[in-house]
Amino acid sequence: MAEIQDHIIRTEYSEIMQKSYIDYAMSVIIARALPDVRDGLKPVQRRTLYDMYELGIRYDRPYRKCARIVGDTMGKYHPHGDSSIYDALVVMAQEFKKGQPLVDGHGNFGSIEGDGAAAMRYTEARLQKITQEVYLSDMDKNVVDFVPNFDETEKEPEVLPVRIPNLLVNGADGIAVGMATSIPPHNLGEVIDSVIAYMKNNDITVQELMHFLKGPDFPTGGLVVNKDDLLSIYESGTGKIKLRGKVEVEKGKNGKNLLVITEIPYTMVGANIGKFLNDVASLVETKKTTDIVDISNQSSKEGIRIVLELKKGADVENLKNMLYKKTRLEDTFGVNMLAVAEGRPETLGLKQIIEHHVDFQFDVATRKYQNLLKKEQENREVQEGLIKACDVIDLIIEILRGSKSREQVKNCLIKGETEGIRFKTKTSQRQAQKLHFTERQALAILDMRLYKLIGLEIETLMQEHEETMKRIATYEDILANYDSMAAVIIEDLKKIKKEYAKPRRTVVENAAEAVYEEKKIEEMEVVFLMDRFGYARTIDKNTYERNKEAADSENKYVFSCMNTDKICLFTDSGRMHSIKVLDLPFGKLRDKGTPVDNVSNYDSAQEQIVYVGCLAGIKEGRLCFVTAKGMVKLVAGSEFDVSKRTIAATKLGEEDRVVMVQNAEPMEHLVLQTREGCFLKFLKEEIPEKKKTALGVRGIRMSEKDLVEHAYMLENRTEYEIEYKNKKVVLNKLKLAKRDTKGTKIRV
Repeated sequence: MAEIQDHIIRTEYSEIMQKSYIDYAMSVIIARALPDVRDGLKPVQRRTLYDMYELGIRYDRPYRKCARIVGDTMGKYHPHGDSSIYDALVVMAQEFKKGQPLVDGHGNFGSIEGDGAAAMRYTEARLQKITQEVYLSDMDKNVVDFVPNFDETEKEPEVLPVRIPNLLVNGADGIAVGMATSIPPHNLGEVIDSVIAYMKNNDITVQELMHFLKGPDFPTGGLVVNKDDLLSIYESGTGKIKLRGKVEVEKGKNGKNLLVITEIPYTMVGANIGKFLNDVASLVETKKTTDIVDISNQSSKEGIRIVLELKKGADVENLKNMLYKKTRLEDTFGVNMLAVAEGRPETLGLKQIIEHHVDFQFDVATRKYQNLLKKEQENREVQEGLIKACDVIDLIIEILRGSKSREQVKNCLIKGETEGIRFKTKTSQRQAQKLHFTERQALAILDMRLYKLIGLEIETLMQEHEETMKRIATYEDILANYDSMAAVIIEDLKKIKKEYAKPRRTVVENAAEAVYEEKKIEEMEVVFLMDRFGYARTIDKNTYERNKEAADSENKYVFSCMNTDKICLFTDSGRMHSIKVLDLPFGKLRDKGTPVDNVSNYDSAQEQIVYVGCLAGIKEGRLCFVTAKGMVKLVAGSEFDVSKRTIAATKLGEEDRVVMVQNAEPMEHLVLQTREGCFLKFLKEEIPEKKKTALGVRGIRMSEKDLVEHAYMLENRTEYEIEYKNKKVVLNKLKLAKRDTKGTKIRV
């Protein structure tokens, strides 16, 4: 027991939790969510591309099932579930998400409108040509380190030898623990030009780099309209890019104009296209605009085409600005250029990303040319051995004929050992003892075929040796001189640009702020009507005056208000829901109206309305609240003048509910009636004014099982008569008492 106790480590539980959480957070940050600044890829992307390379799914070979790629990647390199691998594979194949797609997908890989890709068993894929030649070339030249996979049965590259700054070309987005990255895609040609400019002048500023890299280049096109903000974004690595869709005006039938959206903001890709169409339809339904006659989405494989048909004489510019202001046709792209640099997450500016990329290229190039130099030096050694062998070929043949084994010949060629070899003359033996070929040269001589002794073959060997010596000199120069290596990298970048660069799609400019002038609503007095089923509407005041009797008898709530006002619904749950009068249908007396549930957060299944009033009237006075447990208070109406659609109108005790809310201004007395038949009448002055967040004060003393059932407000010199259990009760004639007393019990 004592021996076991010696190995018990006592520590604070909080310290273990802290360490475990930090380890988990770093694992998510480094091994999942953030890209590496060197190749611009997340681990899942890197592993998927490498697995496709290993499986030989090249751009010039047949497509292979995605299920095969996903399964192989998961089994060998990425044990985090097939959906994460397939999602990464799909995104790398989608032209509308990546500036430079890395996977060539065959089948349904989703659409720009948010349709998902088909299941992996149906789709096929292979590498793009640029991926194979720019991202995965030189893998056989020991240019990057390989590390063990999760179960140490395979080796995987720590980073891919990508020859362009993929972090800028394709951008990145990912959510880690406590941090997130969001990098926009850029134009390949501009990125290469900026890298070359940096290599020619390491002291170049971000402003100078931006002569080459104008700004983001989104695959969906569109416009960046805050060009002046880009410098600070690229210097700091953070900021907001303002995007707009491209809108063109076309002539339609009958002289009507068409607003045609041909390019969308990058942030609208996916389900947000449907949301945009719904938002435009909502603008029409709520009569924010009457200029749009029809909306149609005519998008296809050829591109985006959303057509808005306008009525004759519509103000096109004002309508454009309204779309920018009221929909996602103008949106912001939050930039946070966070990536893993030297093993830790870091927010990087444009120049820092290029610096890291160039340093990585020099490391890759150094390892590549060291490998190539080593191979050429080995070739030189063999070639020099064969040339030397041609000069003494007769002696070598004599050694071969006089030897009993291959090992005997090898030892003679390397060390000059002649023991056991039969020579024709002593002279030949003495010459053989002077031989000192290297082991590699000796093996090459033993493997040499007789036809190599033909004169032309010997001449070819001499030429190959000259070429090898030239290559060795070139490689040594590249490895010894910074300028030589830089020239090689620059030349390589120029070739990539020539083959793969495409014209810029996104326009970068400074555009004026969209100014939309809403048509001023003609202010008018209307009458609000709401029936006992909760259907509400407004009608013209003159219509109401002509049909006053019918309107009053058919509706539970009837009052005048302005069409610019708000309607306030107070419920027994202690909440207040507000509705803009303009959101209610305006029409004829016999129109059904709309349920208040549809235009507010009110839920008729969960709560009941106890009072309805217009905000203009409420905020000028005070409201009286009465609850089932007998709590009363007055609240200033101004407290309900808020912008939120739903607020807590009063604080309620446990299992309490609101019984009455009324305008307290004309009131002189308040009468509370309980379920057990107790009536208490007291002066309004006894009710304190409280905040809406307060509980209130006790209005009546009751037994534990009793509850306030009704509350009545009495005005001066007005008689109120009610019926209680078939007995008439005149409230004005009740004995005046004090608040917080038991009141009078009515005997039945």
